Amino acid sequence: MGPFTLGQCEARQRKRRFSRAGGSAISKIIGHNTKRSNRFHPLVSMWVFEEELNGRRLSDIINQDHENVKYLPGHRLPGNVVAVPDLLSAVSGADILVFVVPHQFIGRICDQLAGHLKSGAIGISLIKGVDQGPSGLKLISDIIRGKLGIELSVLMGANIANEVAEEKFCESTIGCKNPQHGQIFKELLQTQNFRITVVEDCDTVEICGALKNIVAVGAGFCDGLDFGDNTKAAVIRLGLMEMVAFARLFCTGSVSTTTFLESCGVADLITTCYGGRNRKVAEAFARTGRSIEDLENDLLNGQKLQGPQASAEVYKILKQKDLIAKFPLFVAVYQICYEGHPVQEFISCLQNHPEHY
Repeated sequence: MGPFTLGQCEARQRKRRFSRAGGSAISKIIGHNTKRSNRFHPLVSMWVFEEELNGRRLSDIINQDHENVKYLPGHRLPGNVVAVPDLLSAVSGADILVFVVPHQFIGRICDQLAGHLKSGAIGISLIKGVDQGPSGLKLISDIIRGKLGIELSVLMGANIANEVAEEKFCESTIGCKNPQHGQIFKELLQTQNFRITVVEDCDTVEICGALKNIVAVGAGFCDGLDFGDNTKAAVIRLGLMEMVAFARLFCTGSVSTTTFLESCGVADLITTCYGGRNRKVAEAFARTGRSIEDLENDLLNGQKLQGPQASAEVYKILKQKDLIAKFPLFVAVYQICYEGHPVQEFISCLQNHPEHY
């Protein structure tokens, strides 16, 4: 259990939080990489929210059968990935933390962690969402940094959890302002079939991960209304234009257009609009008229949508800044999900989009 040196930090335990599909898929990568590395201690402590399945605790199932049978069935996790149901025990002594939870829960989790982390610990967030702060946009990474006082990077990309776990080739993007830490995270996470690019434009990387889920909801509406691939292509293009415009307005520092060409940008947008859970639930919403909450409960096996809530946070920010008219796609998704506007109205936001004038 003795620590190994990682530049100026020790990688004693690779901690992550969250046992669902994304967390379990990334734990599989980290588990295999730490076993093969001279620089990382092999133990991967994975915090899980304890549940009971067929009379057994989920943490016991993971630790004894090495499979997250609820959220990532059919994929064997490495034996050095240990499920820990107590949050503070999971992070005890950790030098590197990986955050993989729905963004709705990050504030209260950080409140529990505050004052209990090892000095000098660093983290990386895979959380896709935004929040509203006093002056407008607040990134999830800002929340974590503010509450925990740690240096934080982000990882976003076209990375559907089941495909990552199946080791199908994909790419991802790390946003990190500290080049040394960027290389640490790249070594920890990259495999032959999970290739990573590190960029310094971390705010844009994170913004892409949040906003693409809103666009995917719109793509799902179009699927549910049987508008076809041409319409979906327009949703993707116009959605990307709104993502770029939003980032330029609200990200601190310069926004590099090339970041949108990384996996975190256009690639993640495309895969989410064709294969993600936000698209899936939005399609069912358009076809059935049932509530987003009911469909989420029925279709997602305990996982949470990010797109509708992200649209609500973005709408608050746009309204606060009197920018509603400039982002019709984002606004339409919010109004359909939360204000009872008919889903058929979504096509109007495309037909009358300011990009066409």
